[in-house]
Amino acid sequence: MTGFTRATGQHGLVAWTWEIRSVNGKGLDLRVKLPSGYEALEAIVRETAGKILKRGSLSITLTLNRVTAEAAYRVNRELLERLLALSAEIQGEGRLSAERPRLDVLLGVRGVVEAAEEAGDTQDEEARNKAVAQSLHEALVALVGVRQAEGGRLAAILRERLDEVSELCNAAETAAAARAGAQRERLRTQIDELLGMAPALSEERLAQEAAMLIVKSDVREELDRLRAHVEAARALLDEAEAIGRRIDFLCQEFNREANTLCSKSGDIELTRIGLQLKAAIDQFREQALNIE
Repeated sequence: MTGFTRATGQHGLVAWTWEIRSVNGKGLDLRVKLPSGYEALEAIVRETAGKILKRGSLSITLTLNRVTAEAAYRVNRELLERLLALSAEIQGEGRLSAERPRLDVLLGVRGVVEAAEEAGDTQDEEARNKAVAQSLHEALVALVGVRQAEGGRLAAILRERLDEVSELCNAAETAAAARAGAQRERLRTQIDELLGMAPALSEERLAQEAAMLIVKSDVREELDRLRAHVEAARALLDEAEAIGRRIDFLCQEFNREANTLCSKSGDIELTRIGLQLKAAIDQFREQALNIE
């Protein structure tokens, strides 16, 4: 199913955003994009997603930001004082001009300005990763909610397609009953042709040929199975769990019976209904691909 969710969080000076995009897929396909240095989270992402979701093609992206540029740095005053003292000492010895060194020059000395978060990152890394993982879990749960809402709308569409298949089965049954007289006449003609081709044909062989012709033109069995598949699909839609794979299998069975019905029809009206059946089943299958 399709869907999009975003979850944000913050720990210390680090803020993050999870973005998850989901599209249809027969299995669970994950594409994970993490910032440099956070590659270890990928295993957690895949494990968490695998526990919550069963199907779909997901793109999961983590973006990190520092809270403020000002809070991200600190001045190493101890080192700065030592540099100023050393400058004054050297000036006192007359080896430098009396002008004091400029502040921007001193701040450019390595170690005078440090990233404030560097000192705490090592200590807080485990806690931050835990918070990031929890935020991911929230985003995935929210995605499930989005997909469930879509699933409710999708279930209504699928039920409409099943109603259409059921109505077409009734129409096919009516058309098959209406052509009974034409079938008998066609069967009589075919038997006459068989007798003309082989006058010495035994009654037993003639009965076998007649039975084969009757079976080949009888669509009641296909209609019965189609109706059974409709009821099975309706029962699956009432379940509160992942049913995508079972719906996929039913779609294959729907197609098999519709194809057999069309091949047996031998009648323009029944063929037309069979083609409508195939179209309705194909529409059902396309929507069913969205089901988890």
